[in-house]
Amino acid sequence: MLARRFGRPGLVGLAARTAVVAGTASAVSGGMARHQQQRAAEQQEMQAYEQQQQQAQMMAAAQAAQQQAAVQAAPVAPAAQQSVSVDDTVTQLERLAALKEQGILTDAEFAAQKAKILGA
Repeated sequence: MLARRFGRPGLVGLAARTAVVAGTASAVSGGMARHQQQRAAEQQEMQAYEQQQQQAQMMAAAQAAQQQAAVQAAPVAPAAQQSVSVDDTVTQLERLAALKEQGILTDAEFAAQKAKILGA
């Protein structure tokens, strides 16, 4: 009987070892599963962050392109309008001068019309 207790494990000892091994395996398996879930969540967060960064870069690039287009287009329009309005003003003043030279307008009428044309 002593040999049985100290030499070979009995049924209770074998069951105890099996329980320890099974418990350890279960704990390790659970830890690995939690670790894998945590890594998957971190990867999803990184992907979401990268997508947000890409969207922000695309928005910034689009805004920069719009601003550049507006800056390039803006100087052209006022210059064209100015040249047209300057030509128009000169033409109107020439007509007034011609009317004055012909005696149709007095000096006072000429001055009043000239002030209107020049916006003064």
